[in-house]
Amino acid sequence: MDRLFALFANKTAHVAGSPLTFLVCVAVVVAWAVAGPFFGFSETWQLVINTGTTIVTFLMVFLIQNTQNRDGVALQTKLDELIRSSNAQNEFMGIEKLTDHELTALHEKCEAAARSNQATLDRTRAERHRRGHDGEAATKS
Repeated sequence: MDRLFALFANKTAHVAGSPLTFLVCVAVVVAWAVAGPFFGFSETWQLVINTGTTIVTFLMVFLIQNTQNRDGVALQTKLDELIRSSNAQNEFMGIEKLTDHELTALHEKCEAAARSNQATLDRTRAERHRRGHDGEAATKS
């Protein structure tokens, strides 16, 4: 049942996101608008578009959310495998389950490490630059 629904949700989300589907929806809205004068812009005429769009929107929310959930889990699993199989820190595996406070703390730790690495890089560049100028002075003498 899960596999069948996943297949249905993926196909529906793919079709719903296509340019052809958009054009069909535009054509339906235009046809509805053109039909307005023939129906005297009645409440029934208005109810048709309101009910149709409400039902489609309601169902699409759940289909798209299901697709997003599966994509999120698949992406997270791939990232976890990359972290596990590389020199990256394994503490990052599973961080999607942390609280907002814990995620903020981990993010700040990463920013501090990045600043430290940038400072080291800046010092190295300055030293190379200094040596380059000292080297030029030594070759001139």
